[in-house]
Amino acid sequence: MRIEDLPAVMEIERGTFPADAWSESMMRGELRDQPRTRHYVVAEAGGEIVGYAGLAAAADQADIQTIAVLAGHRRSGVGAAMMDALLAEAVRRGARSVFLEVRADNAPAQAMYERFGFQPLGLRRRYYDDGMDAITMVKELDRTGERHEQD
Repeated sequence: MRIEDLPAVMEIERGTFPADAWSESMMRGELRDQPRTRHYVVAEAGGEIVGYAGLAAAADQADIQTIAVLAGHRRSGVGAAMMDALLAEAVRRGARSVFLEVRADNAPAQAMYERFGFQPLGLRRRYYDDGMDAITMVKELDRTGERHEQD
């Protein structure tokens, strides 16, 4: 992801997370101010950005910061491809565990994470701005860098 991708990324961000979207300045800061610990990718189809995802990694832990796919491109493999890219980057950076938070009311996202081997870890009550809880999940990484989704 580059700074010039932000208009398209922010459109997807606001459409996907209307209650708790990141601001453009937050996203810009992730790209500009955190290059050593952050890794962001975009997915394109037909020359259009249709998804984005981000990873924070330090020492032996990584966190999926965000992942979103344009509504018309969901369930087409875009999210899985970006997750594969983030997990491969986590392995490359030496992470042994990857963590994430997911809205308790987002069953499709929870199902995708479970297909990738993430396991529920705990609950963060009222984590999101609208009062929704977050489920924390963790995946222990193997060291091969192979595709992590379980078929």
